Amino acid sequence: MSIILGIDPGSRITGFGIVRVESSKKVYVNSGCIRLGAGSVAQRLYKISQELQSIVQHYQPIVVAVEQIFFHRNPTAALTLGQARGAAILGATGGVIPLAEYSARQVKQSVVGYGAASKQQVQQMVRVLLSLDDTPASDAADALAIALCHAQYLQTHPLLRDAQLLVKNKFRRGRRR
Repeated sequence: MSIILGIDPGSRITGFGIVRVESSKKVYVNSGCIRLGAGSVAQRLYKISQELQSIVQHYQPIVVAVEQIFFHRNPTAALTLGQARGAAILGATGGVIPLAEYSARQVKQSVVGYGAASKQQVQQMVRVLLSLDDTPASDAADALAIALCHAQYLQTHPLLRDAQLLVKNKFRRGRRR
């Protein structure tokens, strides 16, 4: 059994999604949005980091999967998103948990089967793949899609999965080499 934390970083809303992989079955665990609201950039980045640390402590994922940054036309927006992504990665991995990164196109291709799928298509497929009663919020659905993308990758790359389990067991026992 593997628990994967997917993160869709944002400077105003950061989505998270947690999926448990049991053999070839993917099971929904939890998802949501970290809403950052008003406040300085430093306060928002701190909140992202703290909230994700709390989620990691509670669910104990073996890997964190995050969406890569795509280039914006607005350099200021790209920098702000990069800062939010950095805070999310630091908060979620603590420099210890393995990190996987996927482009938006890779995630959409993996979950929907079409790399240019719309947000609504991603939300609908996440709902179907995880047998959810309701459609998750857009940012939470994106984070769940990122976790599902990584779950798919682990199933198609068993050597990587075995290596990650080895790393997980070493860190959980407190032995670092």
